[in-house]
Amino acid sequence: MNVLVCVKRVPATGGRIVLSQDERRIDTKFLGFTVSPHEECAVEEAVRLIEANGGTSIVLTLGPAEAEEQLRDALALGIDRGVLLQTDGGEWDPQATAAAIVEAVRAQREAGTDLDLLLFGNEAADSGDFQVAVRVAHALGLPCVVGAKALEIRGSAAVVRREAEGGWEEFGVSLPAVISVKEGINLPRYPSVPGKLKAKQKPIERRTQDPPTNRLEMLRLKVPEGGDKQVTILGDGPDAASEVAELLRSIGVA
Repeated sequence: MNVLVCVKRVPATGGRIVLSQDERRIDTKFLGFTVSPHEECAVEEAVRLIEANGGTSIVLTLGPAEAEEQLRDALALGIDRGVLLQTDGGEWDPQATAAAIVEAVRAQREAGTDLDLLLFGNEAADSGDFQVAVRVAHALGLPCVVGAKALEIRGSAAVVRREAEGGWEEFGVSLPAVISVKEGINLPRYPSVPGKLKAKQKPIERRTQDPPTNRLEMLRLKVPEGGDKQVTILGDGPDAASEVAELLRSIGVA
């Protein structure tokens, strides 16, 4: 089988977000980048599926040239090859992003690679749109299941389970299909040293993507205000013992 997994380059969790002066983009000078936790699980799931069923795996991202780093990370985990839809680094809305991925999928078909499964993270860590996988599935006329927490291939079909109130929902969909997975479907592995070395030699296909005509216009970004923090020094050494005991009693611990 052939599996395509789509990831997005996002600021590392916990990084301090600073906006540009016009408040229309994130200042990335001091930020580290990664992919979303859901997408890390999607990459791991793609590797496991190919290990179990044979075939090839592809990782795709839409982003600036620097996004090659995230592709190499996925290649180091066992993905066979990468596709970079290179942009100027500007923000793309879900409609434009989905359209670019659909075009790339069709290009893979024309090149002789029929994709059996398209994997996405349930949502990106930065924008949280929840839309791209569904839009891609609709444009390609493929069945789609979102929020997957378990995935099994049975012949020409996929069995997908997701959490529901009080239990589980189970879906059977024929392949090819689009599935978005949630964090917790698996435990992603860490790249090995041999894996990192092999990743440097694996091919990455690059395609230049022209800036889209977004139907949604971004006016400005806003960083949420942090809550006020207070620090109380209870004392130094043994002299603080009575204050600590009083604090514990006040919160009901002692």
